[in-house]
Amino acid sequence: MNSKKANDTEPDWAAVFRSLEKWRKAFLAAPDIEDTAVAAIAGEYEKGLAKPWAVLVSTILSLRTKDEVTRSASRRLLEKARGPTELLALGLEETARLAYPAGFYQTKAANLQKIAALLLEKHGGQVPADMDALVSLPGVGRKTANLVLTEAFDMYGICVDIHVHRICNRAGWLATQTPEKTEIALREKLPKKYWKRINGLLVLYGQNVCRPVSPFCSRCVIKDHCLRAGVEKSR
Repeated sequence: MNSKKANDTEPDWAAVFRSLEKWRKAFLAAPDIEDTAVAAIAGEYEKGLAKPWAVLVSTILSLRTKDEVTRSASRRLLEKARGPTELLALGLEETARLAYPAGFYQTKAANLQKIAALLLEKHGGQVPADMDALVSLPGVGRKTANLVLTEAFDMYGICVDIHVHRICNRAGWLATQTPEKTEIALREKLPKKYWKRINGLLVLYGQNVCRPVSPFCSRCVIKDHCLRAGVEKSR
């Protein structure tokens, strides 16, 4: 384990992002490899009214769910519900059936039904491009809202999930206790041009290289920028 004090130097963000982008391009070029679930679903929709809805639905389904399950459940549900009107018409039981086996699928189905009703009642059936409006929806926190803003509307935001939080602290770029505090710290330290890219890069990297337990440090493309804080065992 590297004992150097975390967060004592500013990382070379440009070098970090160059290395991660190069790794991502090579990784996704391999046969049968897909992007993160939400990015994959977002890529299947044209820019327009359907894309924010697809991103919102897939992000909600992705919480505590493996990517392969999220992709299949999202595609299955969105095929039947291209918007809130169609989803509301499905009813709770059918929405839950289509969301299965996503984690907590019944709770997510109930939230999606409530969200669809609120979008129709308050937002003209459209997903709002506004943080406050998004987090007011059932089951939508800052992580989900930021991902909708960045993926669906190409707006500036920093989506921090467990992978982004873990890697930023493991590397020593930050010393924060929660994903919420990581977002605040990154908004102060990370150049804005990288805000929209950090989630997609670090989620894919965290799933495949910088894993929570015994990360593949021997394969790491950003090891020159990482303090390995808290890493007791690696591969």
